[in-house]
Amino acid sequence: MPATIVRVLPISGFEKLLDYRVPATIDGTLKLGCLVRVPIRNRQELGVVMEFSSAAQFPPGKLKQITQQIMEYPVLTLDSAELMYWMHDYYGAGFEALLETFIPAAVRKGMGQKLEKQVMLAGKFSKDDFETLNKRARKQALTYQFLRDQVKPLKKSLVEKRLKISSSVLNGLIEKGLVKEVSEVVERLAYDDDFSEVEEIDDQSFQLTMEQERCVQSVRKSLGTNRFHVHLLHGVTGSGKTEVYLQAIESVIRDGKDVIFLVPEVALTPQTVGRLRARFNRFDFKTVVWHSHLSSGERLDAWTSLASGEARVVVGARSALFAPLDNVGLIIVDEEHEPAYKQEETPRYHARDVAVFRAKLCNAVCVLGSATPSLESLYNVSTKKYLSDRLFKRVDNRMMPTVHVVDMRQEFISQKGAVTLSRILVNHLRDRLKRREQSILFINRRGYSRSMICPECGWVAMCRHCSIPMTFHRKFNKLVCHLCGHEHEAYNRCPECRSAKVKWKGTGTQKVEDVVKQALPQATVVRIDADTMQKKNLFRKILGDFRMGKIDILVGTQMIAKGLDFPNVTLVGLIDADLSMHVPDFRAHERTFQLLVQVAGRAGRGDLSGEVIVQSFTPHVGPIQYARREDFHGFLEDELQTRKEHEYPPYRNLIHHLFRGMNPQKVEFFAEQWVKHLEKSDLNWLEIRGPVPAPIEKIKDYYRYQIWYFTKNVSKTMPVLLQLREDFPMPEDVIDVFDVNPVNLV
Repeated sequence: MPATIVRVLPISGFEKLLDYRVPATIDGTLKLGCLVRVPIRNRQELGVVMEFSSAAQFPPGKLKQITQQIMEYPVLTLDSAELMYWMHDYYGAGFEALLETFIPAAVRKGMGQKLEKQVMLAGKFSKDDFETLNKRARKQALTYQFLRDQVKPLKKSLVEKRLKISSSVLNGLIEKGLVKEVSEVVERLAYDDDFSEVEEIDDQSFQLTMEQERCVQSVRKSLGTNRFHVHLLHGVTGSGKTEVYLQAIESVIRDGKDVIFLVPEVALTPQTVGRLRARFNRFDFKTVVWHSHLSSGERLDAWTSLASGEARVVVGARSALFAPLDNVGLIIVDEEHEPAYKQEETPRYHARDVAVFRAKLCNAVCVLGSATPSLESLYNVSTKKYLSDRLFKRVDNRMMPTVHVVDMRQEFISQKGAVTLSRILVNHLRDRLKRREQSILFINRRGYSRSMICPECGWVAMCRHCSIPMTFHRKFNKLVCHLCGHEHEAYNRCPECRSAKVKWKGTGTQKVEDVVKQALPQATVVRIDADTMQKKNLFRKILGDFRMGKIDILVGTQMIAKGLDFPNVTLVGLIDADLSMHVPDFRAHERTFQLLVQVAGRAGRGDLSGEVIVQSFTPHVGPIQYARREDFHGFLEDELQTRKEHEYPPYRNLIHHLFRGMNPQKVEFFAEQWVKHLEKSDLNWLEIRGPVPAPIEKIKDYYRYQIWYFTKNVSKTMPVLLQLREDFPMPEDVIDVFDVNPVNLV
């Protein structure tokens, strides 16, 4: 019988398929997507079986054979393999980076499951023998009695601790054949079982509103076709989008299919998992949590549960999209507009777009939900690519919060200088404290002050490795670069002119925290940002304390700006609403509008009405005024008109081509030569702009030049660019990277 030939994609960056013979020992069990060990030259490497081949490049007798099948489950499902090929072509990502994205490191490294030693009775004593043992080895007899009264095996170390005995006592009973030691596979905390304790979400029957019922029926109709559909669930904050998700999930679970539920931030997984468990605890399946904060062991256990079919729902950040589920019926992307869904390192994919494509491969339904959908998704609705479901009202007809816009120019004049908190905001904070209600203060800038300047000579404390000012962190009295992490002791005098009048300019979360504590010394104030959330589970603990009323005022960055639901929060303050507008990015107005609406949506979600105070030096600008009036339609028309005039997304796609190196002249030269190389080809469908220095010209000592490509067809453009790139010689010290539809333009 002829040997079976398979094509294997090595994980070690080989970037092409290699042919191997399948040994008879695994010929019947090997499947597409299985992880195997194969010989490459004089070493053994891991690879994934991508094809069963009938025609090999070499005669079967000359082919090497697979050394070992690593796992019984495929590490890539059939749709995942297709998805990986598509991402390779569309994003120009290498197979090595893609395989590392799809297959967790714990799986690739062959990490084993956690085993726990347990003990149980293995034999019985006669009464006389027990009396003899009791006289000769009192502790062994007591241990025997203890185990005799147990209904199931117990952890060996737990028995030793509870009875205060040494391991020799149990080992003696094992040698006598009276106690048996077994190794039991123990599940690590891959399911974050303490989430439900934090969230305290009741499993209550929920009466749908008419709007929710209409949306649920729309999604169920698509689910019933067993065909690919995309729904944009556009609902105001607090309108009950999560309940629509839960109803759709129940339909999919009853149909025997699997669910992927994406959230933009790890912080949103606790309440999401809490709701899922409360609603579906009567079903015989597990909900797996998947995010970057899991340990390798936890990630392995979660992955194994998904691959084995034990778990049928996965909740997590963007990487959860690649879960090894082979019967996906529904993919939910909550807060679909969030920039966090874009991966900033290779492979530079956008989870929202990849979710839509995976749903297409699976003939599944993809639901994109947001109170402030991206213009790209709204454009797809207008062109009939996506279906639209709307929720115009909050649950129980709760009022949207009242929005006050404070002109900080007037505050500057009346208070005779720079001010962090306006008088109206301080008064409202005091009022909430008296009424035992809670407040959230938001500023999307960590640290104490944004920069250090000298008013005498104009010197600014810049990072020596990056072309940005350093941020002052008062707690450690240090200047810190938030791009590269470089630190420097804070200056007491200007290093240029020796003036002692150096000043801190701008406001960060640390300064807001200090000012609030000074203004309201009796309040319990807690800050949440990347500097404070270093310990595992600390974020979850703080949110739990806030929910239980132990914290009066929460100060934070974008980590607290979205998705969180706290019924007792009646006041939200935006300290500097202008921050996101003054950046060189055509999406600046869209992001400002989205941020204002999302942060405002944290207020008044319970029975109490909410208020929002927006502090701005440019209160007249469109995004702030549209958000204040809750005029989504007006903002949409205005912004789309501007985008159309310049043919920015969603009317065309952007491809960013970044060149970087330590020699700025060399980087600029090769970027210019590349453009000349492109101009020799017939690329009349492609508009090329650049090269020009990047807005932040230097990061981590690397100088950066960029080129922009405008195209209506990425699938046509990227293969051409990649092919031309192969024919273009580039020195090793100049690195270039393509980024399709980037989110961060700075």
